[in-house]
This record gives sequence, C-alpha cells and structure tokens, in this order.
Amino acid sequence: MINVRYGKYDITEIVTNVEWSGHSEKPNRQLNVSLKNTLDGETQVIKIEKGGLVEFRNNKVLLFRGIVFATDINELGDMSITAYDENIYLTKSTDNRKFTKMKASEIASRICKDYGLLIGGISDTGYVIPKLIMRDKSLHDILLYALTLTKKQTGKRFFIWNRGGKFYLRAATENPSKYLIERGRNIISASYSETIEDTITQVKVIGGKKDQHVVKLKNATLAKKYGVMQAVEQMDEKATKSQVEQRARTLLKERGVIDDQATVEVLGIDDVITGSAVYVKESMTGIVGGYYVTSDSHTYSNGVHTMTLELSKTYDLPKIEIEKEALGK
Repeated sequence: MINVRYGKYDITEIVTNVEWSGHSEKPNRQLNVSLKNTLDGETQVIKIEKGGLVEFRNNKVLLFRGIVFATDINELGDMSITAYDENIYLTKSTDNRKFTKMKASEIASRICKDYGLLIGGISDTGYVIPKLIMRDKSLHDILLYALTLTKKQTGKRFFIWNRGGKFYLRAATENPSKYLIERGRNIISASYSETIEDTITQVKVIGGKKDQHVVKLKNATLAKKYGVMQAVEQMDEKATKSQVEQRARTLLKERGVIDDQATVEVLGIDDVITGSAVYVKESMTGIVGGYYVTSDSHTYSNGVHTMTLELSKTYDLPKIEIEKEALGK
C-alpha cells in the first residue's frame, strides 16, 4: 500500500499514480505524482508549493524523500508534481575548486559539508589524487572527475546515490543477483540489443619522459572475431612504466567489451533500482544471466506496481573526459 505525504499532509487519497525513477547518469532519483487536486471542480484541495517536501512510502517503507521542483494543473484539477531527492543540488550548483592530495571520498565529504547535504555514508576510496583543479564545473562533475581518476588508478568503481534524503558514496559490489526476473513468472515484456560500435580490441598507452614508455596490448579473441580497433591514450611525463602498463590493462578491460542493452517490463520490486543486480531468464530475446540495472522506472497505479528496467552486463560511471588542466598540467 502506497503513502504520499506533502509536508505535514497525507495526500494519498487524492493520488492517482506515482512514478519513481532513476538513471545511472544522474546522481538523484525522481518522483512524479499525479493527483486529482479538487473535490468540487472549482478549488484545489491543497496548494502545492515549489520547494515543498514530498515523501513516498510503499508498505510503510520510505522509498523517497525530496523537494518539489515543478507542478502542473489543468482546469479539471488534474495535477502533476515533479520532485527530486537532494542529490539534485549536485547538478544545480557549479563552482571553482582546487583539491590537493585528497581522496575522492574526502572531496565528497567536503562538498556535502560546504553545500549542506546530509551524509548517510561515504566509503573510503583509497587513492590520493595529487591535484584536481575544477573551473566552472557542477558539483556532480567534480565528483565524477575524482571517481574517474580513482578508477583509472585502482580499477575500483564507486557510485553516488541518495536514500531517505541522505547522500551515499559506496563501492560497486560483485554480489550475486538475488532477484530473479523470468518469463512466465514476472516478465510482462522484453527486448534486447547489442553493438560493437564502441568496442576496442587493442590499446596503446604512452607515457613517461619523452614518451619513453609505450605499452600495446591486444584482446586476441576479440581482434580475431571483430578486427583490430585500437584506442590510444597519452599519460603525463611523470608516469612510470608500471603505471603505463597498469593503465593499458585497465583500458583494455574497460573498452574490450560488447555494449548491450536489455529492456524488461516486470512486476514491481521496490528494492530493484539503478545499480541493483538481477538474474534474468527470457529465452526468446536471449536475455539470460546476471545483469545490472542502469535505469529504472517504477509505476504504482490502481494498486498495481510495475517497473521498466534497462539492463546491461556492465555497470560503470558516466563517461567523462579528463582534461590536463584539471590535473594542474
């Protein structure tokens, strides 16, 4: 049973539909609420103000807490509310910042403190970034730079999300999928696509003084099947041979994959959101095995909960190009 509150008011009785969604390229989740905001066809039951607080629960569990950013109402009193959790402020504020000898986790803590974001939990990202200079960048972009640099050096992925109005930064886990999505059980519809448009089968990484370190690696299996498609990356003159070798291995692992996307409409499960791992069995499309959720949209209407999920074999940070100026070079 769903429950929607606006400030101190329970507005569940006039709610007709709720859509709760997230995407891997966004740090925040979104709530769209449809309601019949009139009893007599002439006046509103409740005045919904921008900046107001909205909470959404299902079966008494708090799923969303956020701020009203937009409203729309027609002459019949049919109204829609769009709200975002507080991670939206990471995309709404830009800044010029310089960080020296700080971890991505420390940068995240600093940003949350400076901009008044409540912290639910921040995991230690380990790698100390020598220097990071950000000019006219959103707070989200600043964090993406820091997390991308961390991944380049360590291979470890960390992701941002919000739960109950609090900021979280956690490491990606390789835990086995605990949710089964299966044809004849809970799948309503499914589709699947694959592409090698961005697949790389060979890499060449150059670095060190006068480009003295050159490392070339190939995925022989992929190259034989799809041909040679090479990516070149230039590291700075301070890069050691081992750092160049490590970067080449990481780059080939990152890019030596086939991009795929599966889309399924399923009977809803509250815990399955962007970043979750699921196991799918759908024979016609060939969607079989473990997948990550890269986008989710949950719909609650007339007592029925369904969800549309975009799935991928891989789950990564949004792509961002690291500019030399950002590293103080």
